[in-house]
Amino acid sequence: MLDKSLNFINKIKRSLFPFYKNKELKLVFRKLQEGFPSEKVTARFVGGCVRKHLSNDQIDDIDIATILSTEEVKKKFNDTNFKVIETGVKHGTVTLVSKNLKLEITTLRKDIATDGRHAEVEYIDDWKLDSERRDFTINAIYLDINGNIFDPQMGTTDLKNNNIKFIGDPQKRIEEDYLRIVRFIRFKIMYNDKVEKTTDNAIKQSLNGIKKISKERILIELYKILELKNFVHLNESVYLKEIFILIFPEFENLNRLDRLIKVCNHSQITKELLLAALLIDEKSSHEYFGHKYNVSNDIKDNLKLLAKNFKNSLDNKDFFDKNLEKNVYLNGKNHLIYLNILNFVIDTKYNLKDFSENFKRILKSKIHKFNIDGKYLIDNGMQQGYQIGKVLNKIEEEWIKNNFKITKKQIHEIIRSNVN
Repeated sequence: MLDKSLNFINKIKRSLFPFYKNKELKLVFRKLQEGFPSEKVTARFVGGCVRKHLSNDQIDDIDIATILSTEEVKKKFNDTNFKVIETGVKHGTVTLVSKNLKLEITTLRKDIATDGRHAEVEYIDDWKLDSERRDFTINAIYLDINGNIFDPQMGTTDLKNNNIKFIGDPQKRIEEDYLRIVRFIRFKIMYNDKVEKTTDNAIKQSLNGIKKISKERILIELYKILELKNFVHLNESVYLKEIFILIFPEFENLNRLDRLIKVCNHSQITKELLLAALLIDEKSSHEYFGHKYNVSNDIKDNLKLLAKNFKNSLDNKDFFDKNLEKNVYLNGKNHLIYLNILNFVIDTKYNLKDFSENFKRILKSKIHKFNIDGKYLIDNGMQQGYQIGKVLNKIEEEWIKNNFKITKKQIHEIIRSNVN
């Protein structure tokens, strides 16, 4: 209820104070306009920031399209508070970074040649031509610094109707960059699952082209999909489920989403939790996935620990009972909440009553603190050195084993038995 109230308040704030009224953004547009007559439009917002502004959603990234070249942009901002980063000069893009702002500025362009991964481009000053090279109509809506819309592809109409349309010929748009298939799925999950026959045919005929795309680019899009609120409802669309499985065959356990929906109010559904819920199985699909997509070590380690403790929780009936406080101490409450969710989602014998009882136990469980440190050992006669860490670990193990209690006598016995 609180989250809904905050979302409502934030939507009101965004409608009253639209992002383009930001003082720094106004400065950026003034710099880009310098040397041009006022009637000449040199820059407009484009892409996700405009789409999200029109939908009154939270804006994360800001993209600006301009008639200026990257060299002209760099020159204009060299002596300002903005740091200029050459993130994609080959493709006409530079990034501006200040203390409070980060945005990308890209020169208007058209594609001359593409290979399904990269494009050879020509820089232009024609806004309509620039719009024709973009992926979807809803991403080809431009907005100037005064809030005026330029919409050559009728994207605002499609956005209003939750209609995701490729610009021009879907087959041609996909062949320019096969990642657009994955992006199409993402937007369809966000808005609706109705697909025109021409688009459906183009996607199915082009699926093999995804093999040309780097695993890094695919993983970035997958993470964006997993972070969508609507992703847990993927199974409600036969079409989207079918295409998703064809692109990501590792996610053969999508049926688990049906159980996850029943308990998703008990925790924030993060991409890590979704990866665990869909990939942890007897085949260790999480390990294959981690290797295939070269995921970060943090996520690999998190999935490995969840998989290990998930198995432990199944094998040990006291995991959420007598051993709960020990497991909370070793892994943290959030980890245990995730494990409880995984038990319900993966193990169909684990019912809602079991889930609810364990969830309450986790929330009520005491978090113990180990207060013995190296200084304590030195003050009690132990010499400084590498053995302090070893002895501390032994004392902590004994403290946990004895239900988070240990006497001075036990401590000294451990010191004597572990010091040469």
